[in-house]
Parts: sequence; C-alpha cells; structure tokens
Amino acid sequence: MAEQVYTLLVQVGRAPDDDLPKGASGAALVCYAAGEDEEEAVRETVAILKQAGLAPIEVTGHGTLPERLAEGHEIPDEERALMDRALTENAVIVAQIEPLFDHDQAD
Repeated sequence: MAEQVYTLLVQVGRAPDDDLPKGASGAALVCYAAGEDEEEAVRETVAILKQAGLAPIEVTGHGTLPERLAEGHEIPDEERALMDRALTENAVIVAQIEPLFDHDQAD
C-alpha cells in the first residue's frame, strides 16, 4: 500500500520541557503525517511529539486529502503544500499549535 498523508488533530498536556506558554493547560496541534495507514501515521506522530518533549493525550484523525475533499472540506494551497512536503519527506509536519488555557481557573 502506498503512503498517504493523514490530517491529525493532537491534544497535548503539559510536560516539563514543552515550551508552551505559562498558564497553558496544553495545546491542540494540527499535524500532517505520512503513513501506509492512519494507525501508522498516528504512531509516528505520537513518537515524534514525545521526542520533542510534548505529552500527547488524544489523537483524532481527519482523513487523507481525497477523504477530506469528498467530505466537502476546502483545502487551501498552503495546507496542500504542507501535505505534499509530509509525503515527500516521509515526515510529520506540525502545521499549527494552539495553546489551550483552562478558563475556569481564577486569574
């Protein structure tokens, strides 16, 4: 089976050397990961994020480019370029990091 690129949303918690902003409870990351199947893409992504000092908690798969297009998603050229790069380099590309803050805490 040929490798494909999967879009993954990864939630991470805090870790000692994660470089997330002070007060963040974790982060949500959009990743593009190459793999023969989604399971392999998830495994590779979790391993890379752990090596980077992050603490993955949950991974949600959003499919391949053809699957996302079939669902009616609009995929901008910049996003397609990152997907192409992930496939060409057989890599995990972290496209976006959104720190999460627990707004229930008193300031």
